[in-house]
Amino acid sequence: MSLSNVFGISGSAMNAQSIRLNTTASNLANADSISSSEGDTYRARKPVFTVQAPTAQDYAGLDAGLVPGQGVAVSEIVESQEPLRMAYEPNHPMADENGYVYYPNVNVIEEMADMISASRSFQINAEIMNTAKQMLQRTLTLGE
Repeated sequence: MSLSNVFGISGSAMNAQSIRLNTTASNLANADSISSSEGDTYRARKPVFTVQAPTAQDYAGLDAGLVPGQGVAVSEIVESQEPLRMAYEPNHPMADENGYVYYPNVNVIEEMADMISASRSFQINAEIMNTAKQMLQRTLTLGE
């Protein structure tokens, strides 16, 4: 793995964390939305990360067990299967015939922790790219 691969790997991680931040923001924005039925209620969404497979060139001269991945990708965004919150509010205009309203299954504390984690991961990958850039620049000045 050459030093230039670091940019692709870190870039893919930054892209994946951006998607994670966007889904977290969507979850937080809809945390207090109300619906009159289970089917219409917003459900928390989470991205699913997968390792990008290495190419045949990455295997050249390496033991198959030591080949690094080539970054991360978001394979899909799934809806949480946690139960929705039901509240008995018979005077609410969105209440169903039994007087219940449905709230999303968004855990605000968990979403805030995810947001902090994704933000920190994005920041670390930006620092990795900056360090790799500095190393390449110093390598170019060795011949002077």
